[in-house]
Amino acid sequence: MSKPQQAGLRPRERWYALIGVVLAIGLIGLVWVLTDRTELPSVGEVSRPTPDMVLATLDGGEINVSQQQGKVVLVNFWGTWCEPCIRETPALQEAYARYRDEGLLIVGVNVTGSEFKQGNTLEDVQAFADEFGVEYPIALDVEGEASQAFRVLPLPTSFFIDTQGTIRFVRVGEINADEIAVLFDALRQESAARR
Repeated sequence: MSKPQQAGLRPRERWYALIGVVLAIGLIGLVWVLTDRTELPSVGEVSRPTPDMVLATLDGGEINVSQQQGKVVLVNFWGTWCEPCIRETPALQEAYARYRDEGLLIVGVNVTGSEFKQGNTLEDVQAFADEFGVEYPIALDVEGEASQAFRVLPLPTSFFIDTQGTIRFVRVGEINADEIAVLFDALRQESAARR
């Protein structure tokens, strides 16, 4: 009498299946590690109040981005050591120079002392601003409070605040001049429609 056939995979087939699963997981992990996740296009529409906090600026002053009603405010969290931050700085400066007289305020929030810190000093921040000809205000997130209040995860992250002081759009990753123009224009038109 022959043995009844067991359902399922034979030992050799199980072994091949296990190897296949391990290889697939390894490949997925490798792609995840090698992919620059900050480059993924990610603009989210939100509607939440801007955190009310006063930040010291690089020039020795102070700024509270929640108190800028009447302007569209772009708050950009960045670090001098962050490659996408470095690449996007010319676009931010270009947009600021082009739209500041039309009601756009850009505030670059450097994460000098937050959990993102990687050997960043105030001298590094000033040298960076000088090198790129940054004219917009640079605030300093020395204790990481602004990063936490705004819920910043990766760098760079940009927040677009409408003329009423509400965060309307969040852009995770490197931003370009065209995106800034589109989002600024949308918030400006929305503000004009309210009048």
